[in-house]
Amino acid sequence: MRFYLTTHKRHWVKLTDVPLFLKSEHFVEAVKLPEALGPYAVDSGGFWELQKNGRWTRSPRQYVGDLRRIWEHVGPFDWAAPQDWMCEPLIIHGGKAGPNVFAGTGLSVAEHQRRTVANYLELRSLAPELPIIPVLQGWELQDYENCVDLYDRAGIDLTAEPLVGLGSVCRRQSTREGAEIVTALAAHGIKLHGFGFKTLGLEKVGHLMATADSLAWSYHARKRPPMPDHTHKNCANCIDYALKWRERVLAGLPPQDGVPA
Repeated sequence: MRFYLTTHKRHWVKLTDVPLFLKSEHFVEAVKLPEALGPYAVDSGGFWELQKNGRWTRSPRQYVGDLRRIWEHVGPFDWAAPQDWMCEPLIIHGGKAGPNVFAGTGLSVAEHQRRTVANYLELRSLAPELPIIPVLQGWELQDYENCVDLYDRAGIDLTAEPLVGLGSVCRRQSTREGAEIVTALAAHGIKLHGFGFKTLGLEKVGHLMATADSLAWSYHARKRPPMPDHTHKNCANCIDYALKWRERVLAGLPPQDGVPA
């Protein structure tokens, strides 16, 4: 399994050859972009967009323009996420989770899925040269099966795609429900990417996924004192801590022959 470290520090791409996962907006806001030393992938920032606005504020054409600039200046990325529509109840209905306020889309799971597939088709039409991946969205297992069917009816054979994102599972990844969803979709022969996976989720279903990304290292570091000789309050934004954390996580997972980390 290729395991990406999620970070909002765009300059990390020039500091390490470990796979990184960054939101497109972190690159877009930069005047000068750093050249990547190793592999990286690009997140569309969909969860934050829908949480805050209840809709996408960037058009597909704008997003494609951002991706092309990133590709040209930072270097070719492994893949980029589409502008998909997450299906968590808070994203759909709105509300609060601790200090976080969700605007709510007011739409159904089925409509989120329809828009997710339509966006992927539009992005692929606008930028066939870019490795933008399809993403499966849903909430219940049957929702995800329905989403597979939506892609199939649109002429997209997900089993033939190099990678397919799995959305709206990250907060349930270590539960039986989350494991059932991953297991069922992997059984189709779909090469899955797990968005926002944590250690327990990786231990349970990491062997069923082709790739995954995680920001869990930052939350882990925030609750602990800094590493020796580090002067910051904690290591929540520290590349040294992130790299050590990744090594520990990978060392604790069952080996997957022939799959680069």
